[in-house]
Amino acid sequence: MASNPLLQIKDFGQSIWMDNLTRDLIESGELKEMIESRGLRGLTSNPAIFEKAIAGNKLYDADIEAGIRAGKSVQDIYESLVFDDIRHACDIFKPIYEASGGLDGYVSIEVLPKVAHDTQATIEEARRYYREIGKENVMIKIPGTVEGLPAVEQVISEGINVNVTLLFSVNSYVETAWAYIRGLEARAAKGEDISKIASVASFFISRIDIKIDERLDQALKTIGTEDQGEEARLKAVKGKVAIANAKVAYQEYKKIIRSDRWKALSAKGANPQRLLWASTSTKNPEYNDVMYVNELVGPDTVNTLPPSTIEACADHCEIDNRLDQEVDKAYQLIESLKDPDININLDQVMDELLSEGLDKFIQPVESLFQTLEEKVSRLSPA
Repeated sequence: MASNPLLQIKDFGQSIWMDNLTRDLIESGELKEMIESRGLRGLTSNPAIFEKAIAGNKLYDADIEAGIRAGKSVQDIYESLVFDDIRHACDIFKPIYEASGGLDGYVSIEVLPKVAHDTQATIEEARRYYREIGKENVMIKIPGTVEGLPAVEQVISEGINVNVTLLFSVNSYVETAWAYIRGLEARAAKGEDISKIASVASFFISRIDIKIDERLDQALKTIGTEDQGEEARLKAVKGKVAIANAKVAYQEYKKIIRSDRWKALSAKGANPQRLLWASTSTKNPEYNDVMYVNELVGPDTVNTLPPSTIEACADHCEIDNRLDQEVDKAYQLIESLKDPDININLDQVMDELLSEGLDKFIQPVESLFQTLEEKVSRLSPA
């Protein structure tokens, strides 16, 4: 057990959360077993995960039939299924929540992405989810859009735990961190307790390399045999930008927690908003399958892993605090993207990734509702 690298990560100040939730995991006892054997300290979910969980699973059929008899809409049936799973997962993680003093033990659920560009609707949905789920260790996921961040600030001020998701650029992370701080400041100004509020900033990793590698591959196709130096420079960047970007974001985190505004909140018991590395499964088979775990271990962070990466890491991760290693190289690599022979506009890439990320959450919701409609039709009495 001690040789499992996943169990060593906690010693470096990082928590491992799992990016997956199904009723099978809960009812079989597998989730509880993974907490013990894999060192899981929290869990995240999203519409795509629930779409896969509910679509082909008969475990949900009895509850769907109950929803039909109660005359519920498809969305109400969806919420009743998902909220139940989230509540049960919260109960399973509650001992970790209590033992860690509220640092870990959270289960994240995302507000439906159709409200991502509507601040007030996001606020209202976050309040409703938090109230109806009714668990102090639930965390509401809100996309880090221009419209989402004021919602983050507001619901933090109301004492709701928030997972800010779909963060790609360092600037978007910094804006998220200050939204969290403003929310805490507003709550403290009302004389209310800020010591029991938690937040993470979900900073996406592998999608960045996928997008940039595509552009590098296109550039490599146009290079002649005489341009070996340029070819080498392009190849040197492949698969490196996402980790470098994360290291730069982590340096910004360290600056923020050294600020006077943060120190004033910390003195009142505030918990730092940890960076959470999301999308950390390796998509390119040419790369190490656990590189987004190995290279991103560091204090005050979370890494949320899909089950396949959890098992790969348990088998062969090599754990060390690498977030603070080769930081200068990370800055240099990000800066090198502006070089004429590389010529990648990182801001543009990040904007595209955010737009695509929202689409990737909208599509499974539409698919899930379609699947539910078909199940409702099939299970309804003739």
